[in-house]
Amino acid sequence: MLVEEVMTKNIVDVDCNNTVFEACEIYSKNKVGSLVVKDKDIVVGIITERDAIEKVILANRNPKETKVSEIMTPNIKTIHALAPIEKAAKIMKEHHIKKLPVILNNEIIGIITETDLSNTIDAFSEAVEKLSELYVETKENIDKMMDDWGDVIINLKGHKKLSVKTKLEEKINR
Repeated sequence: MLVEEVMTKNIVDVDCNNTVFEACEIYSKNKVGSLVVKDKDIVVGIITERDAIEKVILANRNPKETKVSEIMTPNIKTIHALAPIEKAAKIMKEHHIKKLPVILNNEIIGIITETDLSNTIDAFSEAVEKLSELYVETKENIDKMMDDWGDVIINLKGHKKLSVKTKLEEKINR
């Protein structure tokens, strides 16, 4: 399964000069857990709800004064849209991240999250179940076919033997 098949396509961004409070309003309005941070049209980082909580609220900083650029994660990891989801999971595990921007043609076109990956488990389970059923059905069909072919082959061999035996008996009886 490819990243583009399971990613969240709704990318919400925030300007790096916005305040954390403004970023939180954007989170709330769009019901997302992360924002891609841009400086004009250039992606410069990512900010998550966790960043706002840990780096502002728990650090007793004022969210109306703290800029997004002060708490964002710069130099973000990304993954190509056509990469397998296993690669995304590996990157996320290795770098301890829960949200991974997805790129295609040097543009961010989506984001793949732990939730997106966990939702694929059902799809894999269903696929494995269907393959198992198909295997059993196919095996039964093959077994029946082999039995049928075996009967035909035995009948053919028996017929040939009968024919040969009959010709031999004819020669002996002459």
